[in-house]
Amino acid sequence: MPHPLFSLEGRVALVTGSSRGLGFAMAEGLAEFGATVVLNGRNERALAEGASKLNARGLRAEIAAFDVTDEATTRAAVDAIAGRHGRLDILIANAGMTIRKPLEEWTLAQWNEVIGADLTAAFLVTQQAVPHMKKNKYGRIIFTTSLTALRGRPGIHAYVAAKTGLVGMTRSLACELAEHGITVNGVLPGYFETALNEALLANKEFVQFVNDRTPMRRWGKPHELAGAAIYLAAEASSFVTGQQIVVDGGASAQM
Repeated sequence: MPHPLFSLEGRVALVTGSSRGLGFAMAEGLAEFGATVVLNGRNERALAEGASKLNARGLRAEIAAFDVTDEATTRAAVDAIAGRHGRLDILIANAGMTIRKPLEEWTLAQWNEVIGADLTAAFLVTQQAVPHMKKNKYGRIIFTTSLTALRGRPGIHAYVAAKTGLVGMTRSLACELAEHGITVNGVLPGYFETALNEALLANKEFVQFVNDRTPMRRWGKPHELAGAAIYLAAEASSFVTGQQIVVDGGASAQM
């Protein structure tokens, strides 16, 4: 049994964008520490496979397939989750995407698509989750931000803008929600081996570029983000809000 400071027994957690990658890894970590996790994404089959893996280990997991960029759908889904369990304690807003191309090739539609998925969706799902957290005077909201909020990269302008916006929104929401027993923080990952980074991982020169600038000389594995999420979701972080936990192998610490 985990120490009471880290136990999530009896807690209900919604993790968006959790059919795979960092989202699934964080959901798995929460479930291992006792939470009932609700996996979210648009691919119901992928979600069901993920939930089955967790259930097979005796962990509590279910699915909620919905598009977090759709306000009405998100409202209905969050209300249904909270109604079914009588509570919603933890939200990890992790869903996101990126587009990589030079500035001149971007269209406004592409810009809006990335901002919508990476920033607006986090706002929408948080807006719907907070009333349920206020009822119990307890909540943990965690945003998946990015090293690019600290260190820019060419070609991913909307992604960098959205993730930087999430860092700012973390602070503003933390100030507003603290009196209701709700903390708001971010996990700020560096370069991880995920499907979102498949194109980068296929580029040997870029992989070496990242390794050379990371003191640990490697990319992160998805499960290595879970510890930060567990901490921010648990009582251990009860006096922590408005912050970012950087999980990047030291990349942001090195010139």
